[in-house]
Amino acid sequence: MKILVCISHVPDTTSKINFIDGDTKFDTNGVQFVINPFDEYALTRAMWFKEKQGASVTVINVGNNTTEPTLRKALAIGADDAIRVNAEATDGFFVAKQIAEVAKNGAYDLILAGKESVDYNGGMVPGMVAGILNYNFVNACTGIEVEANNATVDREIDGGNETITANLPLVIGGQKGLVEEKDLRIPNMRGIMMARKKPLTIVEAVSSASKTVASTFEKPAAKGACKLVDPNNLDELINLLHNEAKVI
Repeated sequence: MKILVCISHVPDTTSKINFIDGDTKFDTNGVQFVINPFDEYALTRAMWFKEKQGASVTVINVGNNTTEPTLRKALAIGADDAIRVNAEATDGFFVAKQIAEVAKNGAYDLILAGKESVDYNGGMVPGMVAGILNYNFVNACTGIEVEANNATVDREIDGGNETITANLPLVIGGQKGLVEEKDLRIPNMRGIMMARKKPLTIVEAVSSASKTVASTFEKPAAKGACKLVDPNNLDELINLLHNEAKVI
């Protein structure tokens, strides 16, 4: 089985975010980048298939050369090889188009991705990849088993969980639960040394126009000061909720 894992290069969630050029561009200065957390679940599950079923695992990212350390980390975790599409990730459709082109040429059986990236939270790339390739697609995936050409997939739905079956080739949008958090992998020294020798192929992007343009960015409004109310003073609490918070 050939597996392609989509890797987003995203800011660490503890990073301080700023914008430049009149709030039209994200300021990357001083920002630590990591593998998108949802993609980490997908990569760890792919490693399970590699170790239990002998699958080959390729990781892919659409981005410039600054994303290569993130791909090298994925290689250090255990992926066999990496592909970087040499282009700025302008929007979800553009990224999906590039990934789909690589997947089509590589004849992958299973494409694993996080359900969304934690920077823009678009949640559109896995579904678009499946649509372009005409592959089966399962989103919000919390578990997957593959036997021969068939996959059994658990996914989260409103009010509960659902188990479905699908044929390969298949695209998965994974989330927390795809593997346990305790099973997420940290590269060890041996993995880091081996990653230096693993192939990282750079391919040029196929022609594809961006469908969206970011006009401006705006930070959320700062949270107001917290007011503490004596638990015995219900009249004051009701007054604040009614006249200030305006929630009752």
